[in-house]
Amino acid sequence: MRRATRMLDDGDADCVVGIGGGSSMDTAKAVALLGTGDTEMRAYKAPVTTDVPALPVVAVPTTAGSGSECTRFTIITDSETDEKMLCGGLAFLPQTALVDYELTVGMPPRLTADTGVDALVHAIEAYVSVKANPFTDTLALAAMRTISANLRTAYADSSARAAREAMTLGATQAGLAFSNSSVALVHGMSRPIGAHFGVAHGLSNAMLMPAVTGFSIPDAPVRYADCARAMGIADSSETHDSATARLVDELHRLNRDLAVPSPREYGIDEQRWHELVPLMAAQARDSGSPANNPRVPATAEIEDLHWSLGG
Repeated sequence: MRRATRMLDDGDADCVVGIGGGSSMDTAKAVALLGTGDTEMRAYKAPVTTDVPALPVVAVPTTAGSGSECTRFTIITDSETDEKMLCGGLAFLPQTALVDYELTVGMPPRLTADTGVDALVHAIEAYVSVKANPFTDTLALAAMRTISANLRTAYADSSARAAREAMTLGATQAGLAFSNSSVALVHGMSRPIGAHFGVAHGLSNAMLMPAVTGFSIPDAPVRYADCARAMGIADSSETHDSATARLVDELHRLNRDLAVPSPREYGIDEQRWHELVPLMAAQARDSGSPANNPRVPATAEIEDLHWSLGG
């Protein structure tokens, strides 16, 4: 990061262009802010909200997942603590987004799956979040419909242009949704897993999503039932209980179809996992994301969920 800001200063740049996936665009956002002052990045992590002016950012996504091209958030890893810091505020909102699905054609299956699940989780969490609102609901439901109908096709065929176009649209819609609502417990727990074990963000989201959904449904059954109906796996004639059961089943099935490994299958050392559970739970809560979940978990419940995944 320091090298990037030095390059920014040396080049006397008046904007920053971020081309790539979420990490590339998030880095561009951070550099655009750090280039305007001498403050360390950790000073901006949640719960801080940063609305000060930064250099303009032009975001060009080459994956269909993070939605970072249209969000007021960035995720930056603190190399000293291995914490994935959530930083938010208008300072991190790109001024321009150039979204072209052709840039995603040819993505390998694993990257397609991981980024696609990330977008789906953005949409679901934006819709069930306690900060959801009519504007974000419309975007989130549209994103769920689009992503669920096209993710498997895009995963199976890297050249399926119609599916790639749909996934790109859905990812941007989901980004707009959660940027104006919030993410919740899945993301709060996912970031520590990614930081401490090097798991791709979307992949760690996928590992968590079925269990966290099952945990959260009792406090938002109507909202989760709406998700199931938007994804085409339940209809209006079914009860909310039936629809939410179908949703959990579909999330498990999606993980199987996209070859999502468990932490053990991924190669994570089980003893190390259990040792880090208290720290991961604390970092999840500190990010603020679990507080936006329909069922706000206690620290012990976050630890239990982390522990069950590692077992």
